[in-house]
Amino acid sequence: VGEANVNSKDTRGRTPLLLAAENGHEAVVKQLLKTGKVNVGSKDNIYGQTPLSWAAGNGHEAMVKLL
Repeated sequence: VGEANVNSKDTRGRTPLLLAAENGHEAVVKQLLKTGKVNVGSKDNIYGQTPLSWAAGNGHEAMVKLL
């Protein structure tokens, strides 16, 4: 069984980390960061925002501290 690509993107360029950070899913963000393989600076294709900018914009303080 192959390993999941933690940096995969959907059609809007959103990664699992971006979606988790944007929506305040702290446990998921922690797990993804723990892999050491996520690109925390990856930007989406629509607004050019990173997981950090989405987390901050949505008021997810815990996510901002993690990132």
